[in-house]
Amino acid sequence: MSNNEATKMPTIKLQSSNGEDFDVDVRFLKCSGIIKGLLEDGDKEDKKKEPLVLLNVNSDILRLVLIWAEYHKDDPEPPEDEAAFERSTDDIIPWDNEFLKVEQSTLFELALAANYMDINGLVHLIAKHLANMIKGKTLEQIRQTFHIPHSQAPMN
Repeated sequence: MSNNEATKMPTIKLQSSNGEDFDVDVRFLKCSGIIKGLLEDGDKEDKKKEPLVLLNVNSDILRLVLIWAEYHKDDPEPPEDEAAFERSTDDIIPWDNEFLKVEQSTLFELALAANYMDINGLVHLIAKHLANMIKGKTLEQIRQTFHIPHSQAPMN
C-alpha cells in the first residue's frame, strides 16, 4: 500500500457512554469484532456518519483502548480458536506491561470494555496480567491484592 493510500484509510466515529465522540482510523480497531462486523455489514457510508455508541465504555477507558489498539495496529490477527492462544503468561511485551500499570478499577473496566468491544488480544493480555498478579500467592495474599473480603458462610 502506498503512503497516499494509507492516508485515505476510512475513519469511524465512536461515542463513549458519557457522550464523547472519537474519530478513529479503522485500522486501529481491526482487532475489534464489533467494529469488523459493522464495517462488513451494510452501507459503509451510513456507518461512518453515525457514531457507534459504546454504552458500556466511558471516554477514559475508550481512550486507553484506542491507545492499546493504535500500538498494536500492525500485529497479526489473533487466531479465532481460543485453544490456539499461547498459554504462557511470560510473553507480555514491556510496552504492554507498562500500559497495564493502572489502578485495579481501571484494569477491570478495561477488561470489561475489551470484552464488550470483542477485542480478544486485549482480553487475553489482561487475563495473562491478572494471572501474573496471583501467581505464587497464597489465598490470603490474593484476597489482599484484589481487596476481596472474607466471606462468612451462612450457619445452617
